Amino acid sequence: MEKENSSVLSRTIWIVLTIIGIAVMFIVNVAVGSVSIPLPDVVNILLGTDVSDVQMGEIWNNIVFKSRIPQATTAVICGAGLSVAGLEMQTVFRNPLAGPSVLGVSSGASFGVALLVLLSGTIGGTAMSRMGIYGNVALTVGAAIGALTVMAIIAAVARKVKGNVTLLIIGVMIGYIANAFISVMKYFSVAEDVHTYTIWGLGSFASVSSGQIGLFALLMAILIPLAMLLVKTLNLLLLGENYARNLGLNVERARVLIILSSGLIVAICTAFCGPISFIGLAVPHLCRGLFRTSDHRILMPASMLVGALLALVCNLIARMPGAEGALPVNSVTSLIGAPVVIWVLFKKR
Repeated sequence: MEKENSSVLSRTIWIVLTIIGIAVMFIVNVAVGSVSIPLPDVVNILLGTDVSDVQMGEIWNNIVFKSRIPQATTAVICGAGLSVAGLEMQTVFRNPLAGPSVLGVSSGASFGVALLVLLSGTIGGTAMSRMGIYGNVALTVGAAIGALTVMAIIAAVARKVKGNVTLLIIGVMIGYIANAFISVMKYFSVAEDVHTYTIWGLGSFASVSSGQIGLFALLMAILIPLAMLLVKTLNLLLLGENYARNLGLNVERARVLIILSSGLIVAICTAFCGPISFIGLAVPHLCRGLFRTSDHRILMPASMLVGALLALVCNLIARMPGAEGALPVNSVTSLIGAPVVIWVLFKKR
């Protein structure tokens, strides 16, 4: 009893520290950027009071509300969503190295963007990079259509295929096929379009504008709570498919629901932010180590919070003061996520 109370207290402390960390890192993300804004003035802008420099007040206000807050909010939402999706995939496939994009959903999104970007200049005669905000909206729509198409194929296959390993291999093969077509399109495309596609493929939390953040937040506010409803199902699957079936769980139906839940989250995140790697793969392992449990009633909210915090940290590192422009988010997430995966490999031997 005493040991159980100690575990509950330890988990509560970690949850509280993570929430405090998210609040602190959010403010730091809003305060730090290529344009230097004093921290007291950032607080004044957030509170709606006057800043010290009246001439710069309107400029700083636009930077904070139209750029930095949407970017930090996007990092929180995307980090939370991808972590939840990664946890679902690792549980349903019983594979510690399964990530949220393991079934080729991200590759489908990349293929959708490639069709728009790489063929716009070659066939349409107008490079997507020259279309401004309309080009960004088109990229989001193209990525969503590509990701949802692949997810629909995987969901249909999941109804026919019984083995998780077979489904996993089919997902990987779909990813290879999509990447093969992308390589062919890149070969025949103009340099400007290839550059635009490469930049999108690096991933960015800054790609969601202040006008798009509301839609992104709304979609994720629907999908993440729906994923939380699958907690009991995920806990049953941990016991093994045969045992879960004996307890009355329809394993095939549960697998399709989990794949749909994870796939939709990945599709929306990739459509708005581009392919963000390693967060969904690394965060569930971090949470299992920190909270010392496999209970999804704890792991699901914990992964959501830790994922949001890690995404804010990565976003801040990518925008380090003194750096020209911003580093690709994927390079930062990989530097943090790869050591976690290596640790899992050594631990599992």
